[in-house]
Amino acid sequence: MTELERLSIIDAIRQLKARYFRTLDSKNWEAYEQVFTPDLVADMRDANGQRDESQLTRGAATYVANLAPLLQDVITVHHGHSPEIEVISDSEATGIWAMEDKLWPGEASPLPFGHLHGYGHYHERYVRGDGGWRIAEIRLTRLHVEVS
Repeated sequence: MTELERLSIIDAIRQLKARYFRTLDSKNWEAYEQVFTPDLVADMRDANGQRDESQLTRGAATYVANLAPLLQDVITVHHGHSPEIEVISDSEATGIWAMEDKLWPGEASPLPFGHLHGYGHYHERYVRGDGGWRIAEIRLTRLHVEVS
C-alpha cells in the first residue's frame, strides 16, 4: 500500500466519523444506521460511569432502533477529536477518537437528567465493503461525566 492510499483511507474514515456525528445529532436515523455494518457490535457498557451489561448491542438496526427513541427528544452535540487511525489493510482499520458530548433532554425525554456533559473515547474498527467504509465495532469509554 502506498502512502497516498493509506492517507486516502484515513481521510475516508474521518469523513465517515463526521457523518456519524452529524447524522446522530440531526436525528437522521436512516443515514445514521448507514454508517455501520449490518452486523455492528456496539459496546456502550462503560459509557455512563458504571458498567451496564445491557448496553452491548449486536446489529446496526437493533442498535439504532434502541437509541432513536431515547434521543429523539434530546438536543445532542457530539464532537470527535484527535483521531488515531491505524490502517491494517485496504479493507480494515481501527481508530480511537477523543470525544466530548452534551445532552439536553426535553420534557418528553425518558432520560433521568436535565443535562449531561461527557468526556471519553470511541474505540472503533472499520471495514470497507461495496458501500465504502463503515463502522463494524464501536465502544465508548468515559473519563468523566457531569450530570445535573
